[in-house]
Amino acid sequence: MKVVAFNGSPRKKGNTNTLITYALEEISKQGIDTEIIQLSGKNLRGCISCFKCFENLDKKCVVTNDGMNDCIAAMIEADGIIIGSPTYFANVTAEVKALIDRAGMVSLANGGLLQKKVGAAVVAARRAGSVQAFDAINRLFLYSQMIVPGSNYWNMGFGLSPGDVEKDEEGINTMKVLGTNMAWLLKKIR
Repeated sequence: MKVVAFNGSPRKKGNTNTLITYALEEISKQGIDTEIIQLSGKNLRGCISCFKCFENLDKKCVVTNDGMNDCIAAMIEADGIIIGSPTYFANVTAEVKALIDRAGMVSLANGGLLQKKVGAAVVAARRAGSVQAFDAINRLFLYSQMIVPGSNYWNMGFGLSPGDVEKDEEGINTMKVLGTNMAWLLKKIR
């Protein structure tokens, strides 16, 4: 089994990556392979609404110059998917939105490639807007017929500068519980 996590922050070692890492550590403890894919630097753009994925049916986006197809392939291969984003103006980063729109469209066009996979959103925020970002990611998972595990609170942590989230004990604990629950769920359904 494998869980792939996407860090949608422009900071590869920022608060979002820290939160994701805490969840993945718990998943790894259960013998499940994990991987983090950094969206930073990939220059991802949104869906161009060409609907070629519905014509080609090749499990790929027709736009091939930005690494999105590697991300989509990793999602298809994985049993579990974590998408992490910092909160920018009460929502996900543009890179995460591009991943949601294009991976979601390719999955839909090809008969539901993400169905029955386990998905979890992880959100970092300074103070507010995290619920909207959390909701945006979960909408992909739910629309794609994925299974979404819970934690002991919403999957978010708070901090502004890189490393600040380490001071959010509740947020760190939430990630650990999320990782434990995700691993448990993956073992039950696989």
